[in-house]
Amino acid sequence: MQVTPFLWFSHEAEEAATLYTTLFPDSRITGVSRYSEGGPGPAGSVMTVSFELCGQPVTALNGGPAYTLTEAFSFMVSCESQAEVDRLWDALTADGGRPSQCGWLTDRFGLTWQIIPSRLMELMGDPDAERAGRVVQAMLQMAKIDIAALEAAYAG
Repeated sequence: MQVTPFLWFSHEAEEAATLYTTLFPDSRITGVSRYSEGGPGPAGSVMTVSFELCGQPVTALNGGPAYTLTEAFSFMVSCESQAEVDRLWDALTADGGRPSQCGWLTDRFGLTWQIIPSRLMELMGDPDAERAGRVVQAMLQMAKIDIAALEAAYAG
């Protein structure tokens, strides 16, 4: 048994999968299926794209405009460095993506991501409630997470 996220795009499934698989290690497109004659999409156009993100299977559908992605679903990415946060943030907000707050963004295809440095989780989990609280307050003021600013808030 396997659980696979299934993402509905209007018509950009292949473009989105191509971008995502270039950004993450251990990622690749594993298959493309096409609409046949009489299908809801034009014959020969991409219907689904199967791909892996960091080894996690994902399927994307070109299902037309009936449904759209929402912030109710997001991919959370745990980053080990500020450089990794910056690289992913910049790539996913490029060409029409929108930053949100607290590490959240929506890419140009409408998919929401949480780009979270692992250090944030460590600092917020500190048993010292005052230090952890300062980190949370600092994070609440950020769009893209800044590890150095979190460390400064933690230190007081």
